[in-house]
Amino acid sequence: MNETIKNLLTRRSVRSFNENPISREDLDLILETAIYAPSGMNMQTWQFTAVTDKAKIQELAAAVGEALGREGYDFYKPAVLIIPSNERQSQWGMEDNACALENMFLAAHSLGIGSVWINQLRHVYDEPAIRNILRKWGIPDDHVVYGAAALGYGSEEPAGKVEKKGIIKIVE
Repeated sequence: MNETIKNLLTRRSVRSFNENPISREDLDLILETAIYAPSGMNMQTWQFTAVTDKAKIQELAAAVGEALGREGYDFYKPAVLIIPSNERQSQWGMEDNACALENMFLAAHSLGIGSVWINQLRHVYDEPAIRNILRKWGIPDDHVVYGAAALGYGSEEPAGKVEKKGIIKIVE
């Protein structure tokens, strides 16, 4: 099996991170893979904001937790939180950002870095307290946030082979 296929089949979500930081070199490489993701009509209307300051990550997590009524919410305490955003009027913004997130997850996995998709931000990014934080970090007001990537080194080994469900049909 080639390395690309192996990477695809062995990546698992990591929801428990240790305290080890991600090197700037690895973070830059992961972010570079995001901009190489496909985008509708190659418009590339996205922005990728990487937050490495744990206090800032937890400030946003607390605001999200408050908006959702989930006390103690913490994004799993990652070393890095990457927030892809896209122009509100972009017809393919959600799909573009999903492709970019997947590129980042696979790149991280290939570097031995764990990741998990954070969905909760998608539902509350325009709440005033959250939008104020995003604005401080340079995320434009006309940008939508569809999700985020929590990255870090796992504090435990993710599950090995797991059962995957879905229907595959080949029509000949």
